[in-house]
Amino acid sequence: MRFLTALFLTVSTFAAEPVVTRNQFYTEAKDKLQALDVHAPAQGEKHPVVVWIHGGGWKAGDKASLQKKPQAFLEKGFVLVSVNYRFVPAVTLKEMMSDLAQSVRWVRDHVAEHRGDPERIVIMGHSAGAHLAALLCTDDRYLKAAGVPMNCLKGCVPVDVSAYDIPKRLKEGGDTPAVNYTSIFGTGEAEQREFSPVTYVAKDKGIPPFLLLHVASRESTKTQAHWLASKLHEAGVKARVVAAEGKTHGTISSDLGGPEDPPTLELWKFLDEVVRGSR
Repeated sequence: MRFLTALFLTVSTFAAEPVVTRNQFYTEAKDKLQALDVHAPAQGEKHPVVVWIHGGGWKAGDKASLQKKPQAFLEKGFVLVSVNYRFVPAVTLKEMMSDLAQSVRWVRDHVAEHRGDPERIVIMGHSAGAHLAALLCTDDRYLKAAGVPMNCLKGCVPVDVSAYDIPKRLKEGGDTPAVNYTSIFGTGEAEQREFSPVTYVAKDKGIPPFLLLHVASRESTKTQAHWLASKLHEAGVKARVVAAEGKTHGTISSDLGGPEDPPTLELWKFLDEVVRGSR
């Protein structure tokens, strides 16, 4: 399998003594839910950056839940930034999205201090974090408000969620109870569409390429991933959907970074493609 030597450097270079900087506040509030951790290679500079958004149903979760990811990304020559954010019902979804946009602003401003390249950022997330990642990369209002240009985003990798088009998901059903969505997004279609990534897909917005990973056996996440990909294609945005065979909603994330994990191998291909030509 082909990987660029200049980009994805060796394990010995990056994995021996990574530099981990925890609990960096990205707002003046100094709230632990508005903090992030940086996992950086010990050597080199201008490494591409992955911003990871954890899941938890928009109501829970923590940036420390990373499983194999730090070692895997460091071995491939990436800086990994794992982000906390506030939850509903303590804050609104708009405030949650503002938190994430502010975290990306912090990355833009400070990741060079951690050997990262502020112009080569990939947004990733699992479950609720996948929805938030996709929304951040399509609804450009939040990043604009934070002073972050879309062109610094080189890719988006949402992992297994069925909330790209919320009204469509509720109409068609799925393995997750509808109340899990209406309790977050409300019962009105207008409100649901406001937080549906497909609503904001359009040409010439600077939307980055997408790799949509989903559990092969979950029909709702499969349908939603292909639906979003079709809308991205119509807008001239590159998008690829990968079905993860033999995975559950949990293991598709916890296994990510494994050396022989098929979704991980697809991820490395995608990251090679999107960051290679943007230096």
